[in-house]
Amino acid sequence: MPIRLLPSALVDQIAAGEVVERPASIVKELVENALDAGARSVDIDIEAGGARLIRVLDDGQGILADEVPLAVQRHATSKIGSLEDLAAIRSLGFRGEALPSIDSVARLRIATRALGVAQGSEIRVEGGVISNISPSPQPRGTLVEVRDLFYNVPARRKFLRAESTELAHVAHLVERFALARFDIAFRLRHEGRTLLDAPSATIPDMQRARIALIMGDEFIAESLPCERCSGSVTLWGWLGQPHAARASSKQQFVYVNGRSVRDRILNGAMRLGYRDTLYHGRQPTYLIYLELDPECVDVNAHPQKLEVRFRDIRRIHDFVNRTVYEALGVGAGGAAPTARASTLGIGGLQVGFELPAETMGPAPALVADRAHEHSAHERSTPESLTSTGSLGFALAQLHGTYILAQSEAGLILVDAHAAHERVLYERMKRDFGNARAVQRLLEPHVVEVAAHESESFTAFAEDFAQAGFEIDVLWAGRLAVRAVPALLAPLDPIPLVREVLKDLRDDRGGHHLESAAHVLLGNIACRSAIRANRKLSLTEMNALLRDMEITARAGQCNHGRPTWTLLSLEQLDHLFLRGR
Repeated sequence: MPIRLLPSALVDQIAAGEVVERPASIVKELVENALDAGARSVDIDIEAGGARLIRVLDDGQGILADEVPLAVQRHATSKIGSLEDLAAIRSLGFRGEALPSIDSVARLRIATRALGVAQGSEIRVEGGVISNISPSPQPRGTLVEVRDLFYNVPARRKFLRAESTELAHVAHLVERFALARFDIAFRLRHEGRTLLDAPSATIPDMQRARIALIMGDEFIAESLPCERCSGSVTLWGWLGQPHAARASSKQQFVYVNGRSVRDRILNGAMRLGYRDTLYHGRQPTYLIYLELDPECVDVNAHPQKLEVRFRDIRRIHDFVNRTVYEALGVGAGGAAPTARASTLGIGGLQVGFELPAETMGPAPALVADRAHEHSAHERSTPESLTSTGSLGFALAQLHGTYILAQSEAGLILVDAHAAHERVLYERMKRDFGNARAVQRLLEPHVVEVAAHESESFTAFAEDFAQAGFEIDVLWAGRLAVRAVPALLAPLDPIPLVREVLKDLRDDRGGHHLESAAHVLLGNIACRSAIRANRKLSLTEMNALLRDMEITARAGQCNHGRPTWTLLSLEQLDHLFLRGR
């Protein structure tokens, strides 16, 4: 076949493949145009999931009549005019490709009226053929109608999914816009049925209501606010608590300078910030906004503008990771994982509490080491404890597993093993590599293991040493423990070392820890923590509560399970019908 120039209509259809993938792609481009035009209200109507009709109406500045024909030509835009503009883009759109790409694969109608103009104008494009401009009664703003998507490219139409699937993509897209711009009203209808009605939200209460509308009441009630600035870079938003993680990533919203993005670097930094707190395979929920100098980020990296490139990738990654990690690093007693109404048999009750985070007492210690600090009188009467924090004071132990405590907010329930596991893990991380935190044994303890386990021990020997263990391989199947972390000195090292080696062999827990050393520490903490059916004194229970209050990420164990929950006074009153 000889080399020849392609017809312009075919060129447009090929180019449209990069911009118009499905109905949601069209909605995205049209809504971005509306926002760039200064709209304060955007209405979206679709039919047949968007395949039959997409109509977007805005009250923006509109288009002058003599510029309307230019608007549907390729690479015509009012948003950039030079290479310098491209390097510091502040608008959502800038390529000048959306409308010509759309009109090459669908029937397009634009009715618009610019601010200060007495009469609107209208233009139609079908199959790349532009009609003459005609007068239009359109009020201020722009109406764009897109009908019969891929009517002239049947091969592309076959790749559209079911109507419900395409509708879901459109709905999720509009939700992303609604979370990006609280100051703008959004309305989405499908064949006359309203799917989203989000009025302009200019005050915090209205913004929280919009977030709850899209992400659910539980997210806004239990999420942790975060905000941090470093030079010209700011990160703010809301982080879902680890216990509310989900199976999918649908509730992960990330914005860069107001633009919704799916960025591998940012997603990786967010996930790393949640390290040590997520259960295997679970996805955190979050809504975050990253703001920085437009010259430091390249948004011209993807035809659909979904990806960005940062000038200083490492700085942004570390900044996001550190911000999230520190925001989640509050001691227990901060934002409470309030017991859900459904688990209590209370239909429709939704209550969220936030308790004040407190910093008190010395560094966390093993619970048993605290027992001697309190008198026998304090053991028998917990109400007499002179310093109770946000987790209150212990009342009793339930089934050898749970601690019941009373706080000002209500009834606290603590999983003793999970909570102690986190306390131990965080302290071991702090002491990692500190020779002063090592306790030498009077005589070595010999640990008998399988021959292959003693051989594989060499792969973890350095990590064991940094954690505070001194272990030698005597011969195949036999290890000698000569020193242990001072924190674990009261424990028998033989079953501990044996069980940790087995965990490492099975690679248990490696999914939630960031390095081989932390895998080891996590397994040691899990194996060393309070076991089920161990009877605890009130003093020991209160010591654990105090440790939790000053331990980072104490709301979850190392495997991502919650360590405590709150049954509020309001829930208790509702449960027993008080006040009715």
